[in-house]
Amino acid sequence: MATQPAVKGYDAIVIGAGHNGLTAAAYLARAGLSTLVLERRDLVGGCCVTEEIAPGCRASTTSYIASMLRPEVIRDLDLGAHGLRMVPCEPGLQIALPEGETIPWWSGMDRTLAELRRHSPRDAETFARVDARLKKLARYLQPYFLEPPPDVHARGLGGLAELLRTGRRFYGISGDEIAGMVSFMTGSLGDFLDRHYESEKIKRLILANNVYGAHSSPYRPGTALGLLFHLLSGGEHGLQGFYGHVLGGMGAITQAMAAAGRKLGVTIRTAAPVARVAVRGGRARAVVLEDGTEIPAKVVLSNADPKRTFLGLVEAGDLPADFRQAVRGIKMAGPCAKVNFVLSEEPKVNGMPADADPGRRSLFTLVPTLEAAERIYDVARTGEVPEELWVDCVVASNVDGTLAPKGRHIMTCFVQYVPYRLRQGTWDEKREALGDRVVDTIAAYAPNVPGSIVARQVLTPLDLERVYGLTEGNIFHGDLVLEQLFFMRPVAGWARYRSPVAGLYLCGAGAHPGGGVTGAPGYNAARMVLKDWRAGRLR
Repeated sequence: MATQPAVKGYDAIVIGAGHNGLTAAAYLARAGLSTLVLERRDLVGGCCVTEEIAPGCRASTTSYIASMLRPEVIRDLDLGAHGLRMVPCEPGLQIALPEGETIPWWSGMDRTLAELRRHSPRDAETFARVDARLKKLARYLQPYFLEPPPDVHARGLGGLAELLRTGRRFYGISGDEIAGMVSFMTGSLGDFLDRHYESEKIKRLILANNVYGAHSSPYRPGTALGLLFHLLSGGEHGLQGFYGHVLGGMGAITQAMAAAGRKLGVTIRTAAPVARVAVRGGRARAVVLEDGTEIPAKVVLSNADPKRTFLGLVEAGDLPADFRQAVRGIKMAGPCAKVNFVLSEEPKVNGMPADADPGRRSLFTLVPTLEAAERIYDVARTGEVPEELWVDCVVASNVDGTLAPKGRHIMTCFVQYVPYRLRQGTWDEKREALGDRVVDTIAAYAPNVPGSIVARQVLTPLDLERVYGLTEGNIFHGDLVLEQLFFMRPVAGWARYRSPVAGLYLCGAGAHPGGGVTGAPGYNAARMVLKDWRAGRLR
């Protein structure tokens, strides 16, 4: 009787070839662990990908600007040697207003203040003072990005060590800075802006840099935290508030990570969807593919979100009931969509200066007022698609000619505040209506766009779930709100990448420090695995 050939086992298996999964795999392989990455799609990258949306035309279909990618990851994995190139966005942000005016936020403070003084000299001075204060506070938070959150359940000497580790990060902080930190972590963005600024235009400029992908209106407590979050460092040189265009699209990041991983010995398999994690004796022993293949492993890391991991890949009987209940309670319901375009001509934005260079012409945000953003959020929260939309537009081909042939332009649009669950109808029925509404919104600011559309791709929250594996279409694997951050992420008691199943770890954006293309959760999870490996807990 013929026997089935034995399936090769690995020290570590990573589920999902998103940027965090690839980061974790590379660090594990660098430490000598035989490592396999399994990806259900035909390409690596997760939500950090470049995909063809029309013949010869490629777009960053989901994530679209690089900001907080950790310089340590870039350096350790030598991503530059594997093709990663980033060009700073200049300006980093720019809003277009209905009255036919654009306001840029330059990387240089003097240049930005010159713009703001045209609208309010008082607000310009406030902006400079607040920016310096925010950057200083963000530097206190920065070290926590690349280390586990404090173990608040530790007792005895372990608890003392955690207290000292946490406390030393704030050595020298003043009482006023502590008060400011608490205010930013608990207060609302809207109240902060109303309290400090008089110009509605400047308020809109700052709003345009916050609450992206959040299931929160600008007046919700805790939304001021975004002011600090976006001033954490990123890019090759670790610059605070860095924003960059990735040459070749965002997929160039994950292609470089995959190449770095393979050089270190990582095996990557695409078109290999995982059905479940095999747990025996309370320990993860293997990964089972949808075709029934079981691949043994000493440790398993999941780059999928917490709900997909613990409610989908692990049998209910292998997890404590209270843990499953906590995971079910993670707030998801992604509030955003993407619409990607191929155009026959570059958007001509009303109010864009005639001498604007391609870098300035490469981005413009159509952001509502604070009050309108509140109304838009309330409409979306009830399951309706708002008439007025908040749309962030990036014409990536203006700075990267490799994305499309001559005569074609790539514009990718992030749409804020749309519902995951519709009150009436389905997203399959309303997908193109959303695309039409985005086109109508852009037409009010760039009238030549509707007539120049060659191809269009609409990704609703449901599409983000179906295609990219994001539960409820949440791009952050769980809302970035205070009750779901730090030692509460993904749930209280399990914020240090481990799970109730021995040998099963979470390495994606659902773990600390959260979403965005940073590589930090993958980096931290790999370090935790290696700590346990060296202590003999996994062998």
